[in-house]
Amino acid sequence: MEAQEIHTIPHENLPSEYKKMTLEEFLESGLEGYEYIKGELVPMPPTSVEHGDISMNLISPLNSYVRENQLGRVYVPDTGFRIGERVLMPDIAFVLTDRLPDDRSKAFPIPPDLAVEVISPSDTLQRVEEKVFAYLEAGTQLVWVIKPSSKTVSVYRSEVDITVLTRNEMLSGETVVKGFSCQVAKLFE
Repeated sequence: MEAQEIHTIPHENLPSEYKKMTLEEFLESGLEGYEYIKGELVPMPPTSVEHGDISMNLISPLNSYVRENQLGRVYVPDTGFRIGERVLMPDIAFVLTDRLPDDRSKAFPIPPDLAVEVISPSDTLQRVEEKVFAYLEAGTQLVWVIKPSSKTVSVYRSEVDITVLTRNEMLSGETVVKGFSCQVAKLFE
């Protein structure tokens, strides 16, 4: 993975109402296409075809399983979640039924139970790890980081409980999405 710099929106290109924003103002702004990380707006550029293929290869069976078993809801990349002093948009997210908020017109006020990040060419390892540990610290129970270049999935349960799965292994929802599994190789077809 190439190390690339994350670019925030230059203040001169932002409309005046977005130049100085608190987290609460960002949550109320309706501004889409950005993550909010410690006072900075981070644009989320369009993803590659490969990224879309991998995401769909997981979203389809995961969503079918979750709906069939009435476990909760699966969310796509544009869905924002409040993670401490951040608003992040995981590539895929799952929230258990009993944690779904009544008001769904804004970003989630809670972290997802499962967050999935598919590594993009514009991602840096440092940025992805910061997001993973922010999810875990906020209460996310399970984070999957899908790495297209190595065709692996890193499964994070905590900062010290991390497993790397290869193509021949099974990805499991463990206690978070009980009963769900798929072969890692299927994600990269």
